[in-house]
This record gives sequence, structure tokens and C-alpha cells, in this order.
Amino acid sequence: MRFIPTKVHGVLDYLVGIALIAAPWLFGFAGVGGAAVVIPIVLGVGLIVYSLFTRYEWGPFGLIPMPVHLVFDIVASVFLAVSPWLFGFADNAVNVWLPHVVVGVAVIVVVIFTQPQPEPKRSHDSGSA
Repeated sequence: MRFIPTKVHGVLDYLVGIALIAAPWLFGFAGVGGAAVVIPIVLGVGLIVYSLFTRYEWGPFGLIPMPVHLVFDIVASVFLAVSPWLFGFADNAVNVWLPHVVVGVAVIVVVIFTQPQPEPKRSHDSGSA
């Protein structure tokens, strides 16, 4: 059931983090201001930061266990997906609130299918004859 390796999940973490930061300009709602703009930017920066500290292939500081990272992903994604209603911008144009919902739900799906631990590192055989 969990077929997404942490190595792939890690790449997605950084790509989604950058996309969240850029979302207000990519989807043309930067001028709306307020929570609609601030939430994806803050969550994008947060995602990049906790990914740097995750114990997986793309985390150079390796302090946060992968299962904890996945819990962070779920909490942040649910928050992102419901933020248009929590903060009252669901009545704005669809390009304002739909990216929050789509990205939030998509990340939840990715988490459901992500392996909870990185693959064990393989030692290379010395090949001496």
C-alpha cells in the first residue's frame, strides 16, 4: 500500500514548498492579501525547514524521524485545505481558494502512500578478487 519511497517524498517536499511560496503569484491571488496569501507562504517555508531536519535522504540535518514528518505533513495539509473556510476567503474567486484545497488534499494522499521509513543504506561490496 505504501509505495512512495521517502527519496521521492523528499523531492516532492521541496517542490511543494517552493510551489506553496509561489502560489499567490502563480495563481494570481497575491493582490487579495491576508490569510489567503500568508498561509501558503508560511506553510511552504515551514515545509522546507522541517524537511531539512527530517531523517531521510533529502534531510541534511536528520533530526526529525520520518513518521513525525508525516504527521507534520498531515496537520499542515488539513489546515491548508480547510483554511479558506477557517479564514473566510472561500467566497473569493476560485483561483484564490481552490489551490489551498487541491494542494492540501494532494499532500494528504501522498502521505497515505509514503513509506514511513527510508530504505536501509546498502553497503557496496568491495569487489576484491
